[in-house]
Amino acid sequence: MGRWGVGIAALAAGLASAPVTAAQGVPQAQPPQPAPAPPPSAGAAIDPSAPLDPMPDLGVAWPDLGKPDAPVPGQPAPVAVTAPAPSRADQLAEERRYAWSITGLGEGEDDKALLRRFRESSALEGDRNKQANAAQLDRRARADAELLTQLLRSTGHYDAAVEPSVEAVGDTVRITLAASPGARYRFEAVDLPGLEAAGPDAEALRNAFAVKAGDPVDAQKVIDAGLALQVALGRLGFARAKVGEQDVVVDHQTQLARLVLPVATGEFQRFGAIRVSGKPDFGARHVSAIARFEAGDRYRQDRVDDLRRALIATGLVGAADVQLVPLPDGKTVDLAVRLEPAPVHTIAGELGYGTGEGVRAEASWQHRNFINPEGALTVQAVVGTQEQSAGTTLRFNNWRRRDRVLTFVGNASHLDRPGYEARTVQIGATVERQSNFLWRKTWTWSLGSELLASDERDVDLSRNLPRRRTFFIAALPASLTWDQSNDLLDPTKGFRLGGRVSPEASLQGSAFGYVRTQVDASAYHPFGERVVAAGRIRLGTIVGASRDRIAPSRRFYAGGGGSVRGYGYQQLGPRDANGDPIGGRSLAEFSLEARVRLGSFGVVPFFDGGTLSTSSLPKLSGWQYGAGLGLRYYSSFGPIRIDVGTPLNRRPGDSRIAVTVSLGQAF
Repeated sequence: MGRWGVGIAALAAGLASAPVTAAQGVPQAQPPQPAPAPPPSAGAAIDPSAPLDPMPDLGVAWPDLGKPDAPVPGQPAPVAVTAPAPSRADQLAEERRYAWSITGLGEGEDDKALLRRFRESSALEGDRNKQANAAQLDRRARADAELLTQLLRSTGHYDAAVEPSVEAVGDTVRITLAASPGARYRFEAVDLPGLEAAGPDAEALRNAFAVKAGDPVDAQKVIDAGLALQVALGRLGFARAKVGEQDVVVDHQTQLARLVLPVATGEFQRFGAIRVSGKPDFGARHVSAIARFEAGDRYRQDRVDDLRRALIATGLVGAADVQLVPLPDGKTVDLAVRLEPAPVHTIAGELGYGTGEGVRAEASWQHRNFINPEGALTVQAVVGTQEQSAGTTLRFNNWRRRDRVLTFVGNASHLDRPGYEARTVQIGATVERQSNFLWRKTWTWSLGSELLASDERDVDLSRNLPRRRTFFIAALPASLTWDQSNDLLDPTKGFRLGGRVSPEASLQGSAFGYVRTQVDASAYHPFGERVVAAGRIRLGTIVGASRDRIAPSRRFYAGGGGSVRGYGYQQLGPRDANGDPIGGRSLAEFSLEARVRLGSFGVVPFFDGGTLSTSSLPKLSGWQYGAGLGLRYYSSFGPIRIDVGTPLNRRPGDSRIAVTVSLGQAF
């Protein structure tokens, strides 16, 4: 089959030249018909059963349909009728697969960006996995040729032309869009009339409009520059500024263009008061605490947008409408904030499993505005093979200022850990500056207080006998974290450095004190788009009291999914005569892993190590190592991990395999 024509008229013309077959209209011979009888005489009766008179002999033999007709002198010989061949219409209706390409464009970034925009709207690209007939391919090729022409003209190639062609190659059709971009026009001048009214801010606003004289004409860049100018006007205090319609005059003879974009800056304005209406019943004072501006500050539209997002992020607001209310002085704008409520109750559940930790199920009920504003009451309960607890939490988000959280906690718990058993009643309060998914903080901190009474069982090593003791403990924990990573749950680059210190006073027999300190650091480095190398170290120490005097629940332990994987929970370190861990006063750990992502899934080989000591400083000897392989499923809310590890220098009593399932990366 030869080259396919693109035009529908050309395709139709092919039909007119197709050979005519017998089935399409070759005349067929007909038997002779008898001559009509002479009319009866007048008045004679007609006998309907009488035979017809014989036909007169015309002297011409009847044709034999099985033989060709004899040639007629002076006439061309008849064309022999052959077996029917595939018609042109059948060929055009045949559906085939196709491939398409564009020629004539360069390899520059602008051309690559144009091709990306073309593919987003291309009919050929959108239906590339579907077979099509000639008419369909003609329509797609012509539509895409027009699309590419428009895109080229939008980037300053006003003389561009695109010629489509369709060619059959074997069982595949090849479609080519041959582009002739022509010269690219440039801006001779870019004028922003009215911008001089901004006074000393005019230069900064002009720089915000990224299109300058001499730049290539590009419609999208002009639109983006106009949006950037509008944002800059709002950021610099021109709350009521308007950017007009662009006017581009093109001179095809000189291949130059002139851009005029009028700007009405209006009066320079500052923030005034905040007025609040609707539900929930947030007062103006609380909304002002959430806002990142104060009355009298220069108006900034991005701060208004930030306030709207922060109100919705509370979980109590379904929609927030913020309107500007200009004051008569023309230099101040109040904000009228109208709130629409969101559901305030939440029921949640969590189920997890870890080797050594067993099964753990948690359920909670929350009223997110139990005490207005943003006083969330949560009641939770935990049932597990090694943990049972019940408690309440009262949490005030955005307490007195943005992202500050005040929390009160009260709970009762029973923990049956490998190293101890504890029945504890605890109350506490914490104020902290938190990071979240919308507004991540480089620096976060917390200050807290704890009071607890705990009845705990462990082993008296001097006599190798179990014992129970009751501890009354007061603590003042504090933490500080420096986070330069790029994600809370799945970091791929950067680092984190955090420290925690907790001075504690304990009463058991007599009063004594000690200080717990722990430092954690982690780093992340990408290798290409799919592989991330990650590492972590942890150091901890307790000074001021011996290991035996410190409550078992306040000592350091190691081993498990958040520590040295491959070992059971709290199973790393010194043990008593029964093989149970006794905890320690110093800790050192490291973890190395390679996170290889394969679409929505990933694999993570890892190598961990750690040491735990009863002295106040970690020892260089006695390290224990674990290694294994993890699986990841990258969900919309974070990676779900399954880690399977094994101890490399296994001791008696250590399991060969340890499994951890949780949300988020290990560190």
